[in-house]
Amino acid sequence: MILTGPEINAAVADGRVRIVPFALDQTNPNSYNIRLGPTLLTYTSEVIDAHRANPTRSVPIGKDGYVLQPGELYLGHTVEEVGSDLFVPLLFGRSSVGRLGLFVEITAPIGDIGFHGQWTLMLSSVRPLRVYAGMKIGQVMFFAATGAVDPYRGKYQGAAGPQPSQYWRDTARVEAVPS
Repeated sequence: MILTGPEINAAVADGRVRIVPFALDQTNPNSYNIRLGPTLLTYTSEVIDAHRANPTRSVPIGKDGYVLQPGELYLGHTVEEVGSDLFVPLLFGRSSVGRLGLFVEITAPIGDIGFHGQWTLMLSSVRPLRVYAGMKIGQVMFFAATGAVDPYRGKYQGAAGPQPSQYWRDTARVEAVPS
């Protein structure tokens, strides 16, 4: 079951869903528009290593916007802190943004029940594209869960601003497999 726009509004009002800041005019028939925050991160190494922390560079999005370049991964973030202890949030790019050639959150659209914070957005453009802090870049939907809930307590809880991958914390170095 997916929450309708009016039910999202009711869930925010009674605390079942947390969206801060919240604006009624960002509610859609079955989703809520989220906006791009003012900071991007880019990785600075030629090769990103999944088993190590990777250095990043912070890029502010000024009042005149910032031009995303093809072939570069940008980590953005939502203005809004979004979360729920009852519903499963899913975040997708808006179709209007996709029509500009911007891919938003392709790999990891599913949030965890119990996560509360700003979402990190994986951004990739097919052409040079100017983006602006505060632009409506995605939409979050909420689905009802069935069964017992074990709330998220992971490494990204309470995120503020874009978060680089912490995959390296999840895994030990993989040994070579004999051929």
